[in-house]
Amino acid sequence: MKQSELRKLPSVDKLLQVDAIAHLVEQHGRGLTLDALRATLDAARQAILSGQPAPEVETLTADVARRLATDARPSLYPVINATGVIIHTNLGRAPLSERTRQAMAQVSVGYSNLEYDMEAGARGSRYVHAAELLRRLTGAEDALVVNNNASAVLLTLTALARDREVLISRSQLVEIGGGFRIPDVMRQSGARLVEVGTTNRTYVRDYSHALHPVNTALILRVHHSNFSITGFVHEPRLADLVALGDQYAVPVMDDLGSGTLLDTEPYGLAHEPTIQESVAAGISVVTASGDKLLGGPQAGLIMGKADLIAKLRRHPLARAVRVDKTTLAGLQATLLAYLEGKATEEIPVWRMIATPVEALARRARKWQRALKETGVPTAVVAAESTVGGGSLPGQTLPTRALALEVPSPDALAARLRAADPPVVTRIEDDRLLLDPRTVLPEQDGALVEVMRATLAKG
Repeated sequence: MKQSELRKLPSVDKLLQVDAIAHLVEQHGRGLTLDALRATLDAARQAILSGQPAPEVETLTADVARRLATDARPSLYPVINATGVIIHTNLGRAPLSERTRQAMAQVSVGYSNLEYDMEAGARGSRYVHAAELLRRLTGAEDALVVNNNASAVLLTLTALARDREVLISRSQLVEIGGGFRIPDVMRQSGARLVEVGTTNRTYVRDYSHALHPVNTALILRVHHSNFSITGFVHEPRLADLVALGDQYAVPVMDDLGSGTLLDTEPYGLAHEPTIQESVAAGISVVTASGDKLLGGPQAGLIMGKADLIAKLRRHPLARAVRVDKTTLAGLQATLLAYLEGKATEEIPVWRMIATPVEALARRARKWQRALKETGVPTAVVAAESTVGGGSLPGQTLPTRALALEVPSPDALAARLRAADPPVVTRIEDDRLLLDPRTVLPEQDGALVEVMRATLAKG
């Protein structure tokens, strides 16, 4: 019985002669189609061996088409973030502004002056494209851009402290995303870690006692960007560390992690140290991310004294961690928004932070009205959004979210993640919440459409 059913299965060559399969070859190419055909036939054989009859050719063709639709779909695609987490690490961190996206697209279409001096008609440097803007915005003598902040820290430690000592407070031996730790990065750079102070209290004298006029290469301050220590705590001011460094001619490095150019306090958040503050304090080298609170493409920003930045730029590792033309174009566009005073208007991260609760409530009520016909009980509720992305730990922003009362919020959340476009939500108090703070206004129509279609399926 099974053998006779197996003999009914057509060969790959016969299936290739079927018009529908030939059309798939034209659409997806012969290689992908052959892979899908073989996988479909293998699955059919296994089904027959388990007692099922041989499928018809039409069924096989439909299975091949489904496989190809899955195989040809990119694994990286846009989603709607309705979680209320503004800089969502798992969802690509900061969404880019329209100006930034256009700049990245324009420079990718053809050729560009990435490393060409148009005036001189000779080879130029890619590093000039963002350096001047960073100098003007931060007050730093010079600046360098690499591919992320971890690279910025690694390059700085490697170029300035290899085989020498770096002083750091025990309270700042942090772990960042993905399990990467500052001590590990320091070991990779070849620098020798010297811990000073205690977990909760570190003083300038702790650095002074550990400092060696020959062996010490750097004093490193790492900002607590993804956690906070409260209670009986103390850390020296940046100005005091700079004064100590100046006394012994030892540079001071400040790793801000999620760097910002704007003050967060006017928006009801705790103060997040700005890049300008570190530069003004006399820090020799400041490192920060370009894709967190800055709101631009992924990049590592290094700003500081001109002689030290020049040394970093000449180091062989700088080439390994350099950025491409699209990143530089996007970063330029993002920085221009700050320079023109348009950050809270143009940059999505800051637009989300600055949006008042009343505006969020209006959007949530609009969604509620649009979903009324589904018959699912909804309510506009007070909730909290978070900045996220290793920034402002424990800090939240008041919001108004649309809460859906459904038998299984987890099941609905899973169906929404499988929708097109996918919608990522959060669950609180056994209700599914949609937070308008992190849904781009232009996504409102798509969100409502997906919600209606998903809820209609029960």
